[in-house]
Amino acid sequence: MPVCTHRGCEKTYDEATNSDTSCTFHPQGPIFHEGLKGWSCCSKRVISFDQFLAIPGCSIGRHTDVPREEFPPASSSEKVEVSSSPKSPAPTAVDKNGTEVYGSAPVASPAPAVATPSPAASTATPAPEPVVEEEDDLSVPVAVGKTCMRRGCGHTFVSEEVSRGDKAACQYHSGSPVFHEGSKGWSCCPRKVLEFDEFLKLKGCRTTNQHLFVGAKKEKVEELVHCRHDWYQTQTHINLSIFAKKVDAKTAVVQFKEREVDIDLRMPDGKRFKLVLPLFQPIEPVGSTFEVLGTKVEIIMKKGNGISWATLEPSEGAKCWTTFGTTGGAGTVGSKVMHLSTDSPLYAEK
Repeated sequence: MPVCTHRGCEKTYDEATNSDTSCTFHPQGPIFHEGLKGWSCCSKRVISFDQFLAIPGCSIGRHTDVPREEFPPASSSEKVEVSSSPKSPAPTAVDKNGTEVYGSAPVASPAPAVATPSPAASTATPAPEPVVEEEDDLSVPVAVGKTCMRRGCGHTFVSEEVSRGDKAACQYHSGSPVFHEGSKGWSCCPRKVLEFDEFLKLKGCRTTNQHLFVGAKKEKVEELVHCRHDWYQTQTHINLSIFAKKVDAKTAVVQFKEREVDIDLRMPDGKRFKLVLPLFQPIEPVGSTFEVLGTKVEIIMKKGNGISWATLEPSEGAKCWTTFGTTGGAGTVGSKVMHLSTDSPLYAEK
């Protein structure tokens, strides 16, 4: 299959499916100035070379295999003004014979002591650091057309048999790109070129038997987070809301006990919310339920008695037990049936 010669594209294509919108490319050449990198046809500038290669094209057209036009370097329009010759400096001294002396005589300084290097120090050279090759996670599927992540390789994924395995040789550069005084190259190999297109064609200096499409398998790091929660009550139930988004309903655990509820919720990106909540009054675990929603988790706990909860958790400062369902009096709401707990202050008056 032919390879597109447009800058920023350089993908393989099929002429049968080639259309006027198949190729996204840069019509003009690259610009490297004072550490910034970009294309002369668009205004975006980046710092790292990997970000420069990832800049999307600013023009759309058909794929082509026609050799692209090389743009000559722009000529500098700056004019250098030649200053007039400086005036001759005045003599600093005139000796008795009338000879003029310009400048000051050099002051003799003692010669610095030169340390003789030892034979061991002169022959010892620092050992190069070993290159640790990142291994691809073969359990993760790869989309067709994805490019190898190693610099200078450029291989696109075809299939598991072709692009993965011991026969898929990956030739890449382990170092970083170096641009200095017009020359371009890689820090890992000595070859340098002048044209940017020739720089992109530099073959890798290292070879391994496996491409890198998805990267190494990353260990999941669990992060315990805090989630806001709120509650309200009815005559028979306590409704507790845990405001957590995208909770995994399959792994969510809410364990009800008579005077305690244990909550364990898992969210994306390794986030986890755990809470052991002691309760102000006893509940009935059998009649308590929970439901996982998109933005929160609703926990409904059935009260073990009919009194109102002053707080959600036990508190020494809570001394008022407002009852539900009495026929009148201070602090009562609801129907005409009275429900009192045995530890309620009104129980003695009943």
